[in-house]
Amino acid sequence: MTKKQRFKHVMDWFEENAESAETELSYTNNYQLLIAVILSAQCTDKRVNMISPHVFEAFPTPEIMAASSPDEVFEYIKSCSYPNNKAKNLVGMAKKLVSDFNGEVPSNIDDLLTIPGVGRKTANVMLSVAFDLPAMAVDTHVFRVSNRIGLTDNSKSPLETERELVKYIPERLLAKAHHWLILHGRYICVARKPKCEICGLRQWCKYFQNNPTIHEPPW
Repeated sequence: MTKKQRFKHVMDWFEENAESAETELSYTNNYQLLIAVILSAQCTDKRVNMISPHVFEAFPTPEIMAASSPDEVFEYIKSCSYPNNKAKNLVGMAKKLVSDFNGEVPSNIDDLLTIPGVGRKTANVMLSVAFDLPAMAVDTHVFRVSNRIGLTDNSKSPLETERELVKYIPERLLAKAHHWLILHGRYICVARKPKCEICGLRQWCKYFQNNPTIHEPPW
């Protein structure tokens, strides 16, 4: 099977079986989404969704957050991972939105990457989720699943993975494929023991092909 064929089979399966995949973060506007994505770094979406409503209520606009302090923001996010750094980044993010972007989240990657707390993954999440643009954000799930299935050839970095996925996935599917791979990694192709027995991608998966009897169905 060629790589192009594997990509087609995998994307076709996802399109047929997981058409409605979307972010599990809760938000109502792009500013809130950016807050949630910054908070989600090395933190579960479930935890972020517990924290973020209080943040949104206390800091409903970039202007209000920009006028606050990291210590003030910290009190609302201290139960998430790395709260000190994230509090500083959130205030810095708000100040940048106010000073450079009229309080609006920009819609191109170069501008997004100038915002505190926004790396390439976060920028691509914003492009695909907030603006429905063809971008591929690579987090730990996307990185692991892509290598394990065989969509990438043991890529060594998220950027390498991103470039490979963008090369082979049709542009119209990129924004959805980001969620497909994340959710597949979160619930099926988990890190320690992938649930191959319930995975619909087995017949095209390099990992399963190399370990055909390890995770056979129990029936």
